Amino acid sequence: MVKRKFVSTRLLKNGMRIDQAIVDKSGRAMIEKGAYLDDFQIEYLLEKGVGGIYIQEGSPDEDETELQIPQYTKEVIEKTRVEDRSKVHISESVKKRVGEGIQFLFSNKDSQNFAETTENITDELMKAIFDNDAVAVDIGMLKVSDEYTFKHSVDVATMSMIIGRQYGLTKHEVREIGVAGLLHDLGKSQIPLEVLNKPGKLNDDEFALMKQHSLFGFKILKERDEFSEGIKLGVLQHHEKLNGKGYPMGVSGDKIHKYAKIISVADVYDALVTERPYKSGFPKNEAVEMIMAMTGELDIDAMRSFLATVILYPVDSIVQLSNGEKAKVVANNPENAMRPKVVGLKSGKIYDLAQDISCASIIIQ
Repeated sequence: MVKRKFVSTRLLKNGMRIDQAIVDKSGRAMIEKGAYLDDFQIEYLLEKGVGGIYIQEGSPDEDETELQIPQYTKEVIEKTRVEDRSKVHISESVKKRVGEGIQFLFSNKDSQNFAETTENITDELMKAIFDNDAVAVDIGMLKVSDEYTFKHSVDVATMSMIIGRQYGLTKHEVREIGVAGLLHDLGKSQIPLEVLNKPGKLNDDEFALMKQHSLFGFKILKERDEFSEGIKLGVLQHHEKLNGKGYPMGVSGDKIHKYAKIISVADVYDALVTERPYKSGFPKNEAVEMIMAMTGELDIDAMRSFLATVILYPVDSIVQLSNGEKAKVVANNPENAMRPKVVGLKSGKIYDLAQDISCASIIIQ
């Protein structure tokens, strides 16, 4: 019999199974009900000041199939389990400094401290990435502000830096793309709030004005020698498309700077998964599928680098397979985020969804 027990957060242990969902202010689940806690999630709960949570304790009933794991299956899971790649982790104190910094930038474009503040924020993100050699990012854990534009800017900067590492950028270039990512929506500070925060579809005139924000941002930075040409082009061109159907200039192909190509992928993904007053966020797997369908618009190398950094199904999560069996994720495939290696909970069978041809028709539902 599985019992529900309340446990103080400071007494939580790796592997305990949470019996409630932890959600943010927008209602997005930060930790799903039924997840097996890891050290990263426990630290997150401590930093958020959560005093305690409900966990599941005891032996399962017959109908609790996801918990009926035979000993043989447990041994298979133990032998095949591979820890997820290192993810960027930003402490609450750093999030606070970054959140305050990005709000200062958008409100003080003419300040003498503008460039210095930008550098300081980027240094914080660089340290978070390189201190633990992070090669993946969980944007659900970033959240530096309740204000969409500020949060989005930090999400895009962090993802762009991680994608840039995978893409092959030098450390200096990773730093520059972090700056460009932070400032990519700076021009929105020139858009009237009634247009920027409109809780519905923009009319043609409003949309035409909104499409100018990248040009407005470029003009703000144009005369500032502290920022490189690459940073300025990253801001200007992040809505350009390879097929020439982007904005504001309608340039295409090689005329788009590599920073802009990378930022564009991060920008689209974050916009898709983020909850807004006028739309629900897409699930991560659906957002990735939508990104993969944009081969005529997004740079293929930037897209591949993005896909290699996404962890859709963390190791130890329970998934439902299309053949009817529940399974535990034991290893992720950097080359195909949507098809990890899993082990059937009842059968103990290994399903290598990316490599085993016999699993070609099986999907995660």
